[in-house]
Amino acid sequence: SHVSERTKICQKVETLLKNVHSGLPDPLTDAAKCCLVKGDYLYFHYGCDGQDDRGWGCGYRTIQTMASWIYLNTSTVQNQTRIAPSLPQIQQALVTMGDKPGSFSGSREWIGTFEASLVLDYFCDVPCKVVHVRGGGAELEQVAVEELHQHFEKHGSPVMMGGDGDNSSKGILGVCTGDKGSYLLVVDPHYYGRQLEKTELQKRGWVAWKRVSSLDQSSFYNLCLPQTAAKGI
Repeated sequence: SHVSERTKICQKVETLLKNVHSGLPDPLTDAAKCCLVKGDYLYFHYGCDGQDDRGWGCGYRTIQTMASWIYLNTSTVQNQTRIAPSLPQIQQALVTMGDKPGSFSGSREWIGTFEASLVLDYFCDVPCKVVHVRGGGAELEQVAVEELHQHFEKHGSPVMMGGDGDNSSKGILGVCTGDKGSYLLVVDPHYYGRQLEKTELQKRGWVAWKRVSSLDQSSFYNLCLPQTAAKGI
């Protein structure tokens, strides 16, 4: 069943959209600095592989998007038939590593940035840096934005962001800073439904530039930053 599950994922993956942010205009005409994801990735979202994970799978989907980037942009894992681990494989891996109890496998429990770092190291052999950003606009504008600029310049891989008050996981594909603050390029895993064209996803806001000031100011946030440059990409 392990093989058939893998084949099933690969067949589904062929229908996934690549680089859903391409063609999206920059949020600022006079940006001082914009840094974006480099290379290809696939957009994973609720239900995209036939598993209905609405309400709990957003963290897993963002991890899959990150894993697809690692697979598509690094030579080290090219020989594997897997583009990204499935939700059951992610859960089983966390049980195997001892991070979660056996009952976690097959559950509908959420996972966050810490689990993302474990899973990407386990499946992709890529270490991650996890950065904790205390709530509030100043911390987000300074710490998170600076970390993201450095990350996209050096590594270029998608980032996962999640928090406590704002506990919906999101992928971050870029950061743009101007005089009046910064914007994050957010790819949202919460979309559920039939395959849309990327222009339609952009129009509906599933991939969009969001002002940092629009984030939940009372929530802390964690960033999971895959240290992909260490792999000699």
